[in-house]
Amino acid sequence: MFSPSQADVRRFLCGVHAKTQSGAPMEAIETLASLWIAEHPEYHADLSDADAAVARNYDEKPGQTNPFLHLSMHLSISEQCSIDQPRGIRQAVELLTARLDSLHDAHHAAMDCLGEMLWDSQRAGRPPDGDAYIACVQRRATRD
Repeated sequence: MFSPSQADVRRFLCGVHAKTQSGAPMEAIETLASLWIAEHPEYHADLSDADAAVARNYDEKPGQTNPFLHLSMHLSISEQCSIDQPRGIRQAVELLTARLDSLHDAHHAAMDCLGEMLWDSQRAGRPPDGDAYIACVQRRATRD
């Protein structure tokens, strides 16, 4: 299983941003990351300096988002949907996308569910509950 460090993830995303700016060729995962980076121009300054990005501490203050965590969650949800793992996530995100008329907004709603599942898992000291995650996304896709 691929398990990059925080610094690896930050350097990867900064590298993708640099390649996008220069028009350099990219691998498939870099192209996917570049699409999500393009959706978040508010993060471009953070992505412009890899050394500063690696050194920076994001403390989750009100109104502050960790752009690297946020973009990583976009990539995680994209990957989950591409392989339908956990089973049912692809359909749930597709339904949510149709309801919200936006893949980007659907990802943000799914991120809340993903974050909740991971937080519950860590707090309880048990493995992540994929079924609860899917159920959360499905609820968001079907509520009025």
